[in-house]
Amino acid sequence: MKTPIAGRLWDVIGTQLGRPDGMIGRLVGRILNRGNRATVAAAVAAADPAHGATVVDIGFGGGVGLGLLLDRVGATGTVHGVEVSPTMIDQARRHYRNEIANNRLQLHNAAMHDLPLTSATVDAVISTNTVYFIEDLTTAFTEVARVLRPSGRLVLGVGDPTAMARMPFTENRFRLRPIAEVTGHLAAAGLTVVGEERLTDEGAVEFHVLTCKKKESYPPSAAPGA
Repeated sequence: MKTPIAGRLWDVIGTQLGRPDGMIGRLVGRILNRGNRATVAAAVAAADPAHGATVVDIGFGGGVGLGLLLDRVGATGTVHGVEVSPTMIDQARRHYRNEIANNRLQLHNAAMHDLPLTSATVDAVISTNTVYFIEDLTTAFTEVARVLRPSGRLVLGVGDPTAMARMPFTENRFRLRPIAEVTGHLAAAGLTVVGEERLTDEGAVEFHVLTCKKKESYPPSAAPGA
């Protein structure tokens, strides 16, 4: 049986995972970098941005995805990091000071539903382990679709809800949705899932990496499922 003290502890952990803050948040950022590296790397690989591309990492947490994207797009590309946590913004600003000074990296304290980016200017967006903390996914995904170029892609890293439900901290602050519900919100936002990679641990599915494109980028006869 979960005690009140344990309940408060898991609530603190759930809160910090959604919005790392302060000294504990900086530690959480380092933990996120280690724990999420494989999923973030899979998302970057699926996004497959070219040299010179403009890309975005939404909810970049500890910042491991920023480094991977910077390597992918090269000296002529631009990476935007979007994060609701000022602590994570400050941490990334210190770690990537040279890339910021060279205007290769731009950081934004913002949420997925309100991106400070111009419409149809982004080649790829990645976002891992963020959907659990977003109440209105359709609105958030619609905003992502707005900033994507017609040929752009969104790659989501989403924990398998069955696997996530086994973790005690997900009882607090997390919205665990079936993958079909997530893809339904994507469709409502005008995004089509064109690929899915399942990351497994000891044979069990732990993460889903969903690659999405804007529906209008497909001729009617070429749309998936047509």
